[in-house]
Amino acid sequence: MKRIPAGFLLMAVIAWAAMGLTACNSARIGETVLSKPDEYSHTYEAKLKYILPAIAGVFKERGLGKDVRIDWGRQTVESDYVNKDDIRTRGVARVKKVNLRENEVFLSVITERKTGGGWEHRRFVEKEEYEKIFSKIELKIYQEMYKEQ
Repeated sequence: MKRIPAGFLLMAVIAWAAMGLTACNSARIGETVLSKPDEYSHTYEAKLKYILPAIAGVFKERGLGKDVRIDWGRQTVESDYVNKDDIRTRGVARVKKVNLRENEVFLSVITERKTGGGWEHRRFVEKEEYEKIFSKIELKIYQEMYKEQ
């Protein structure tokens, strides 16, 4: 029986792994249809009175919707849809108290594409973009705290 060279075997494994990664990433942004919007969370060591206005400010800055509303009773921030061509986007965030010093923010950027059957949830915002939004919210929280001083 003839032996397969180690270099050839290594190259075959690398090629197989590359094909697998390419297949996983082949779905372009906006092509993935979702049954419900993505939601990510982040915990902040700040009071609600700083977090909710900070989220509203980031929504306005990033264009995640018009007419941003804060509901202090339900501890949410929501915006109306922003329409562009056949796509509409809005931001929704809710805050849950973790303990005396921490609050957890649950964030969804809801993006829908108009199709023949109505509006379908699509993924236009990846996890890395959510992390950037959370960083902006953190910066805004510090700005809100500074305003009070």
